[in-house]
Amino acid sequence: MDRSTLSAFVSVIGAKAVILLVGILSTPILVRLFTQTQYGDFAFVFSLFSLLMIVVSSGVGDGVRKFLAEDADVDHWEQHVVGFFFQMALLFSLVGAALLVLGGYFLSGRFFKPIFQTYFIVLGILVVAAQFNNFSRRVLMGFGLERISEPLGVLDRALLWIIGLTLVYFGFGVTGLLTGFILSGTVVSVLGIVAVRDRISLWALFTPTPSGFPKREFMTYNVLNVALILLLTSLYHVDILMLQPIGGSGTLGVYKGALKIAEFLWFVPMAIQSVLLHSTSELWSKDATEEITQMATRTTRFVFLTTALLALGLGALADIVVPLYLGESYTPAVVPLLILLPGALGFALARPILAIGQGNGAMKPLLLATGTAAVINLGLNALLIPRYRMIGAAVATSVGYGSMFVFHAITARHIGFDALADIRPVALFVTVTVSGAAIFGLNAALSQPYLRLLVVPPAGFAVFTALTILTGAIDERELAPIFDRLPVSLSS
Repeated sequence: MDRSTLSAFVSVIGAKAVILLVGILSTPILVRLFTQTQYGDFAFVFSLFSLLMIVVSSGVGDGVRKFLAEDADVDHWEQHVVGFFFQMALLFSLVGAALLVLGGYFLSGRFFKPIFQTYFIVLGILVVAAQFNNFSRRVLMGFGLERISEPLGVLDRALLWIIGLTLVYFGFGVTGLLTGFILSGTVVSVLGIVAVRDRISLWALFTPTPSGFPKREFMTYNVLNVALILLLTSLYHVDILMLQPIGGSGTLGVYKGALKIAEFLWFVPMAIQSVLLHSTSELWSKDATEEITQMATRTTRFVFLTTALLALGLGALADIVVPLYLGESYTPAVVPLLILLPGALGFALARPILAIGQGNGAMKPLLLATGTAAVINLGLNALLIPRYRMIGAAVATSVGYGSMFVFHAITARHIGFDALADIRPVALFVTVTVSGAAIFGLNAALSQPYLRLLVVPPAGFAVFTALTILTGAIDERELAPIFDRLPVSLSS
């Protein structure tokens, strides 16, 4: 990464670390305030909402980031880009909200419990709040202002959990938690739009896009990106939507707990993915393919190492972590969690590669790769869930997740960069194998659960880090930009 990209990444990963910590602290409270049925209801309605938001929001958010980052010889380019996507965001959010409210009115009582009508009305309001929360922060990222957009993301998550958990505690259930989403999103939307006033006039948000502006290119990117993200997100919502009517909300609640823990593996990859789309858009516009390949292959190695370390730790300590984190009633989530971990690692590797491809704008190959993985995921879930319930869902989803890396690594070469050019497979294999043996061996040697929690993570981290350097999986030259950002007393 160059210095500007590294600076953006540091801002993003710092914010995501705080968001992760807030989530880690809040989720155990939530699952204890909810019954497993309520948690299953929330997982189901939120999956429906997330899939709708892909259509409503993904093309808008990624589009404004991509095109703001590109150099264009057009007068008032930035103002017109923001204005065009703002108007699109407004239209899409209103249509999405109407669909949810009408869907709740006609479907609740016939296909869902009566309470779902209330859920759908609240979700309709949430669509608008979430749209402009996402839009305002993506505009800031497009301008390279991660130092503002990421703290706003932290504020959003903090307000969400403070307000949402308070309302759940006082008996408002799923509706109360969704209301927390609405209020936090509204606050962040207003602050984000105020923060961007220094870059563009707010009148630009409502100014018609002039003729001759590449609106067709914007719309094409939007449509293809929506299709891409819809396929991508189906990988981690199809299992939930299919398991609920077959296994019930209680089983879904347990399975959702396993998914929640497995998703911890995506912390670093999602931070990198957030930065790479608009960072590489600029490089693609300059035809800097060699620099893109170098960035991609280093990122792939870095993501593999950090994610594999987390997977090893969670795998070894799953029997302690799950009941301690979610409660004893969620102990059945241990097995699906162990099944999900290898696939979650593969999905983690695919995320940065996907972002670089999006920055190029070559959407059709990305659609083919993601669509193939989504079809595999859907087919396996349909085959395995009726017979094996959440274990079948875990197997199907893990295979679908893992296939993403294979297909996108192949697609990357077609697009014009090689994410595996300097992958160093022997070094990675030795690092992970020896570290895994040490982590699982030490874990087996200790009998006391809390002693395992205290000893295994730091010891495993120390062994893994030492092997990473000794094997050459990461060398000093690649660590230099990171050390340059530390105080002199530390970097020395």
